[in-house]
Amino acid sequence: MSNTADRLFSEIPTVGDVRANLIERTRGDKYIWGLVILLAMISVLVVYSATGSLAYKMNKGNNELYLFKQLAFMLMGMLIIFFMHRVNYTIYSKVALILYIISIPLLIYTLFFGARINEGSRWIKLPIINMTFQTSDFAKLALFMYISRIMSKKQDVIKDFKIGFLPVVIPVLITCNLIMPANLSNALLTGATSLLLMFIGRISLKHIFLVVLIACIPIALIVSVAVVTYEGKKKDTNIEKVSEKVNTYGRLGTWVKRVQDFMYAKDVETPYQVQQAKIAIANGGIFLGLGPGNSRQRNYLPQAYNDFIYSIIIEEYGLLGGVFLMFIYLLFLFRCIRIFRKCPYAFGAFLALGLSFTLVIQAIANMAVNVNIVPVTGVTLPLVSMGGSSFLFTCASIGIILSVARNAEQSEGSGIEIPGL
Repeated sequence: MSNTADRLFSEIPTVGDVRANLIERTRGDKYIWGLVILLAMISVLVVYSATGSLAYKMNKGNNELYLFKQLAFMLMGMLIIFFMHRVNYTIYSKVALILYIISIPLLIYTLFFGARINEGSRWIKLPIINMTFQTSDFAKLALFMYISRIMSKKQDVIKDFKIGFLPVVIPVLITCNLIMPANLSNALLTGATSLLLMFIGRISLKHIFLVVLIACIPIALIVSVAVVTYEGKKKDTNIEKVSEKVNTYGRLGTWVKRVQDFMYAKDVETPYQVQQAKIAIANGGIFLGLGPGNSRQRNYLPQAYNDFIYSIIIEEYGLLGGVFLMFIYLLFLFRCIRIFRKCPYAFGAFLALGLSFTLVIQAIANMAVNVNIVPVTGVTLPLVSMGGSSFLFTCASIGIILSVARNAEQSEGSGIEIPGL
């Protein structure tokens, strides 16, 4: 016979008890938790609205499929944040070197054998779950863990070129150069975030300027080629030959074309994506926009649910909605800076700030593309664009930031003296 005894009804946990237990287990900065949940809710609303044309092409107009898919990614992302924030952030310091070493062959494999989507070889296709995995997202996360670890250990010699600077900058150069052939914009954003972190980590300004100078060489080269090979209304045989030659060098032709479109395109010559994004923004106006789910340009704007989702947000919620979204990201950065100030140890402080910088800089870059301040790139809007591997790695980064915040809170509670800036 069974030896189980009946329980008193009063002993059964109530919904309030479960909620209290979950809140007790959920630590870290409560404002960041709130901002993440708010961004996830915005994402569900806008992705559901923006996937109309995609649903028509791929699923006979079944828009609900993408709604449930986004909800599944959101739930998975929240679970990742929860579990990552429960891990003591010092563990990430111990595995940083291993993860960085793994990221290098992954990037090399992607460069030569990765799945080609939208003209770029940035993805590895996972065979069992049939999902594409962008290796640069993993590489960025591993890189910021690793350089945060190095800078925290070398603070006494950080001004020295050979002992302090080179061990930090060499991993950054390796990762950026491996990302660059397939995704120049991602490589530039990763490099810019790394330089910002180096500045905060007290690396000598002359060493940082040296890296900036070296990084400007390929950018200047691309702009120069764009200017030289631009034909305009005149037809020059020599220019045409040079232009054809440029297009044979992989992604170089794409980069040059985007720079030319940004610099010279007028009216009808403007790239189709940029035209439709401008129309969407104009439709939105200043105040309330067209309203949730009422976008007109979602059926014409390519990647409306991904790279150009910010245009759809402005169209549906107005310019005020776009400004409010920007305010959310800036508030997120502000809270992460507070974590940086509170953290008693250098590794956690550098890691939290580096990961927050990369998310906010990516968000600003996406917004700048949508409003045509910079040339078109393949950068998504963190936590808002339609879910994928990028969404999950963003959640992992936020989980690590909250892990640092949780341990900083515990350190404050135990009376550890926090050094000031």
